[in-house]
Amino acid sequence: MKNGLLLGKFMPFHKGHMALIDFALANVQFLKILVCAHSNENIDGTTRYNWVKGFYHANAAVEVILLEYDETALPATSVSSREASAKWASYLKARFPATDVFISSEPYGEYVADYWNIRFLCFDIKKQIVPVSATLIRRQPFKYWDYIPPVVRSYFTKKICLAGAESTGKSVLTERLAAYYETAFVPETARDIITETNNCTLNDLYRIAAAHAKAIIETTPCANKLLFVDTDINITKSYGRFLFDTQITPEAWIEEANRFDLYLFLETDCPFVQDGTRLTKEERDKLSLFHKKQFAVNGVTYHSLKGNWEDRFTSAIQLIDKTFF
Repeated sequence: MKNGLLLGKFMPFHKGHMALIDFALANVQFLKILVCAHSNENIDGTTRYNWVKGFYHANAAVEVILLEYDETALPATSVSSREASAKWASYLKARFPATDVFISSEPYGEYVADYWNIRFLCFDIKKQIVPVSATLIRRQPFKYWDYIPPVVRSYFTKKICLAGAESTGKSVLTERLAAYYETAFVPETARDIITETNNCTLNDLYRIAAAHAKAIIETTPCANKLLFVDTDINITKSYGRFLFDTQITPEAWIEEANRFDLYLFLETDCPFVQDGTRLTKEERDKLSLFHKKQFAVNGVTYHSLKGNWEDRFTSAIQLIDKTFF
């Protein structure tokens, strides 16, 4: 058998798909993988194509193809229907005439191959070899985390922002939570660019925004389910208002990197520690109000963390567990 073909939604691509593809490659010399996508799906086709393509890009025996189709012309169902299979077989036969074998882990695969008049290879229809499905992963990604390949995990990683004014414990709590959940974190980048708040320039804020967003993007693939981030773009915008009475306008990619699933806001009811680089206590308390106003303007919902350091740590864990686990 020379030329094999298999198709799927890959929504998301997971280890069950990898086992299917390994089985196919053991039985054919060349394999076409069709990533089927239409406009009404929750995960866009290009994202799914990049997952599969990224995983097999170095394999000369594999060609990954994004197949965008009209669901009014071709059935989008994965139910084993002979009528739907006949339509797909006719479509595929016209587009991929050199195919010798159709491989699938779904019952409809036999129908498609039959109407196409080519050989059918069946793999693990009962999902016993790799007991998972894309539906289960979408519903509970953390439960099935080990079945998600690294190339896909970033999509399901939940990002948590710790925000608040200076000297509220953000940096320590960010690192402590990351250690507790055995994952990665992104520190505040401002101190790498400026030494003291009062020496900050407007240009510095743009540099901080870009460096911080870049760090988020680079660290996300390293995260284990959760990514903790000290500060976000709203805080940088708030400093623009607080220090310069100016609205900064970051580039779109920076805004995109700063999309979070949970915001924890550290209140100022805690000891003030002046390390020689910070604002005064009075300015800190005023800055906290600026931050909250910025969140309100952008429609950001947050959970306040109050009390001593242990209270904040415990409250954060309770919120995170309730939200994601």
